[in-house]
Amino acid sequence: MEDRRPRLLIFEGHTVRQLGIHEALQRDFQVDLFDRMEDALLALRNNHYDAVFSDAGDFLPIERALVGEQASLVLNTVGEGVCVIDADGIVSWSNKRMRDFSTDVFEKVKTTCHHARSLLGEQLRTQRSDQQPRSKKFSFQANDGRYFELVASPVVDQRRQIRQVVAVVWDATGTQRLQQKINAIDSAGRELTRLDTEQISRLAPDARLQLLQDKIIRYSRDLMHFDHFAIRLLDKRSNKLEVVIAEGMPSEAIEIDIYAHPEGNGISGYVAAAGRSYVCHDTEKDPRYILGIDHSKSSLTVPLWLHDKVIGVFNIESQTVGTFSEDDRQFAEIFGRYVALALNVLELLVIERCTTSGQMADNVVHEMAQPLNDIVTDAQTLMEEYIGDDSMRQRLNKIVDNVQSLRGTIRDVAAGPNTVLGHAGGTDGDDEQPRFSGKRVLIADDESSIRTTIADVLTKHGCVCTACKDGYEAIHELERQTFDVIVTDIKMPHRNGYEIFAAARRGRDDIPVILMTGFGYDPNHSIVRASQDGLCGVLFKPFRVDQLLDRLDEALSAAVDEGSREQSGSPPVDEPHHL
Repeated sequence: MEDRRPRLLIFEGHTVRQLGIHEALQRDFQVDLFDRMEDALLALRNNHYDAVFSDAGDFLPIERALVGEQASLVLNTVGEGVCVIDADGIVSWSNKRMRDFSTDVFEKVKTTCHHARSLLGEQLRTQRSDQQPRSKKFSFQANDGRYFELVASPVVDQRRQIRQVVAVVWDATGTQRLQQKINAIDSAGRELTRLDTEQISRLAPDARLQLLQDKIIRYSRDLMHFDHFAIRLLDKRSNKLEVVIAEGMPSEAIEIDIYAHPEGNGISGYVAAAGRSYVCHDTEKDPRYILGIDHSKSSLTVPLWLHDKVIGVFNIESQTVGTFSEDDRQFAEIFGRYVALALNVLELLVIERCTTSGQMADNVVHEMAQPLNDIVTDAQTLMEEYIGDDSMRQRLNKIVDNVQSLRGTIRDVAAGPNTVLGHAGGTDGDDEQPRFSGKRVLIADDESSIRTTIADVLTKHGCVCTACKDGYEAIHELERQTFDVIVTDIKMPHRNGYEIFAAARRGRDDIPVILMTGFGYDPNHSIVRASQDGLCGVLFKPFRVDQLLDRLDEALSAAVDEGSREQSGSPPVDEPHHL
């Protein structure tokens, strides 16, 4: 039966022996009796005692030995390396963690402490005698690439001379990695939202989209180290998540139809519906995971927030189990806000508005206020988690400062030319001879107001218009009759813009096609794909009447020029597409 009596240690000095304490206590307690100090200290290290009895003269050595044992236990248990270096640069004491470091690290610690001794000595000479000596923090990199941080504290005698330096050393590689990610986010965010007024004004709409796509891919890969990812934007009409940017993803993963719904639509659908990030540590064990990259083992998906709404998702894949940590999630969320902000800034600048430049600037600044505030809030939340880490907080502060400069930059860009594309004027439709007399035009758009308006405008200018409410009707009409030009929306039920473009070209390979889109709705990259195959123009909704007429004129003129060259047998002349 287990003995539950309190346990006592008795060190048998002269007085204890004379009083017979051992015999008196043995009836009611478990008693361990020692007459050698070494044995008593060993028993104290290895066992728990409820009380210690000894002569008064023996108690002080026992107490000091216990304190020393406890201090040594603590120093050998802590995760940091601790050492004491004397005036000759010799390590007089070190704990177990310090001794476990490589010889390379150990030597760098001694070198750093030697340097610290000089700096600390200079500091002492400039301090008042009643001031406590301060510690200094240093960083160094080991030969294997790891980063270490060291705090050196001086041991000062009565004459304020440094006798020893106590160093506390720890592996800061993880912290350094976090700092590098903060720097990456700051750099990527700054570059994604850097808007050059002159450059933007010179680019056609599809070129602006391509510029932004190139930036997002480059900074996602080079700075955030995301090699396999897809950005899907939410189509508010269908609730579908359309792929707008993808890198390193197989076509079968991109072509999967995903909707913003918490069930049955994979992780991306769940994230878009719930507005919460999702770290999938092991794809084989997560029931929400659906097809991604080949041999995918883990994934990270974050929502793209703009104002208080989710406008899409950013999905990153990895071929290694457990790649993504909570730190990765936090940083990806901030980066995702920058991506959403950049997409929205470009949308506001690409879409034509019949307003003055001052109104345009006010609209853009108003639209951007909340997303910028969200980035600041995320950065400040992270700063609270890193209280005491001045280096990390400084990097997070850079993000906050960057947001302030972006406010001014956005206003400057938005207040540039009176119209983003630089077009002015237009045709009012009162010509004696209709501008497009007898031209047969196919108009396809699932929004009745848009297709009706376009048909009315073009009819007034002499066109014979056929209007279709979806892709199926448009392709059916292409099979029934011939047209001089096609004007079609990119995003429609049953068929997308590129499919209509391809169907038109199958019937006549020189037929001019103009695509229409609201920014963000470009399934399967219709603009880029069609541009490579001879697309004549793009209209970004909402557009002005004069823009529509100019695009139609350019498309028909290009078709006439091409036909003339074919009849004369002249070789084709390469000309830029007017997008």
